[in-house]
Amino acid sequence: MHKGLGGKEINTASDLHNYLRSKDAGRKSSADRIITGNPDTKIKRVGTAWTPYLKTLEEAVRLGINIMVVYGPTFYMDKDPEEFENIGEQCFIHTPSPAKEQYIEALDKKKKWIEKHDLVIIRSRDLPNALTVPFGLGEKLGFRREHIVGSKKYYNTYRVERTKAADLVRKIALDLKDLNQPGVAFYGDPERYVSTVGIGTGEYCDPRSYAELKPDLTIGVDDTIWTWLQTAYAEDTGNPLVVINQGTAEEMGMRLLNELLQKEIPYLEFIHINQGCDYEWVAG
Repeated sequence: MHKGLGGKEINTASDLHNYLRSKDAGRKSSADRIITGNPDTKIKRVGTAWTPYLKTLEEAVRLGINIMVVYGPTFYMDKDPEEFENIGEQCFIHTPSPAKEQYIEALDKKKKWIEKHDLVIIRSRDLPNALTVPFGLGEKLGFRREHIVGSKKYYNTYRVERTKAADLVRKIALDLKDLNQPGVAFYGDPERYVSTVGIGTGEYCDPRSYAELKPDLTIGVDDTIWTWLQTAYAEDTGNPLVVINQGTAEEMGMRLLNELLQKEIPYLEFIHINQGCDYEWVAG
């Protein structure tokens, strides 16, 4: 029988989920829970990843993992369904046919595959957002916590050596290459000098949300950036804006979560499945 901090037993999927929730106990409402699988499942190996794509779950099974802790949803919606009865009418009611039926079919197929392989999927979004994601990307880019000159929940502004935006963006792109992000999108004036950089989490990474921290250059993710809004503003004002994939922004935070769990629950085996940028970059 396993014990975690404070003598709490961590032996099953339910134990691990409760432990994760206890680390972010201040939040009353959450999408975090056991999404699918038997809560009483005994832990063999625990996997972590930012999004539970089917190919990621297949890799987990090959690695002997039976519990997955993930940041993103499993079933194509912001909050995974608590009941799968009449799921189409509940969650895809505004999706036109035939897409509605196609999504429901894919959801059902994925759920049956997970059940067949006795996997348990635990969603943990709030804990990474609170503890690891806001700092993971910054550390990957060489920005240390002691360089933070402005901060709010989910957002940090870092002091950097004064340089042209174009030069800093090239360094950012180089630093992100091994996260499967072979390049970044850039908007604004490449000749503008910058000495501070603003970063949010993957999910909370809209430059409008941390403007009061006054970063010279902002980093946003593709899930929160609209080409007719933030990018048009950057082009008109010259304010430098870098856009990266959300998976790239989340990856380092989930790696840090894995490290945290290994440190605090050393008797369990935690395996991180690397993902990073979740699309393939194709050049002609």
